[in-house]
Amino acid sequence: MSDPLERIAAALARLAPAEPGETDWSAAPAYVWDGSRARAVARIEAPALDQLIGIDRQKSFVAGNIARLAADSAAHDMLLWGARGMGKSALVRAATIAAQDAAPGRLALIQVAADALASLPALFAALGRAPRSFLVYIDDLGFAEGDSVGPRNLRSWLEGGVEARPVNVRLAVTSNRRAIVPRHLAEQGYVDGDGPANPRDAIDDLQALADRFGLSVGFHNADQDEYLAIVAAYADPLGLAWEQSEALEWAKRRGARSGRTAWQFVTELAGRAGRAL
Repeated sequence: MSDPLERIAAALARLAPAEPGETDWSAAPAYVWDGSRARAVARIEAPALDQLIGIDRQKSFVAGNIARLAADSAAHDMLLWGARGMGKSALVRAATIAAQDAAPGRLALIQVAADALASLPALFAALGRAPRSFLVYIDDLGFAEGDSVGPRNLRSWLEGGVEARPVNVRLAVTSNRRAIVPRHLAEQGYVDGDGPANPRDAIDDLQALADRFGLSVGFHNADQDEYLAIVAAYADPLGLAWEQSEALEWAKRRGARSGRTAWQFVTELAGRAGRAL
């Protein structure tokens, strides 16, 4: 290419390659949606369902609901709320894997970032044309104080608005609070000066959103026995030796007895033993 214009055109093509083709929604067990396009994920990472200790009731509800979605049966949108680190997101992933093992190719998990909520109608339009079921997963959902548009849009998508999610799609949302309400707004019902002009309306919008989920499942902090059982469920199958006193001290230093804290302790044990996880 002796022509300078041709060289410039070739360089620009390398810097700005052509847009990728349309997503193949039947090709992968999971996808990540960034607001404009999807990236296929070859493998969902999660512990086995039987390793999730102390949440048996929650497992029954969530795994059963996801299994029904994979079987093209009626299923609920889900709100998983409560204590941090107690397995909300891990349960969504683990139950999806179990449903996929029972019904190969029938279900895919799609993770959507909370800041990509405005793009959900475009995602729903694409998924509605695909010949399988989808669980759209939004982790750690929260709304800025005074945001009434986000909650109202999500309520409309959940219950029959003109851009509601299609019949082969259900939502799974995790949040640290059942009503997805900022703590001080929920407790006070008002703010002084710099908050939303109508804080009671903002709270009502968020609580009404929580009510739209057909399945609302609470997660609570583990007691000492549950925490130690979680450590055992992770450490024992790996052949890692551990002491109860050290596991409890680890949790005390972190100020929480939870599944996440237990896994962090087991990661420490594996590292000391020169093991990879």
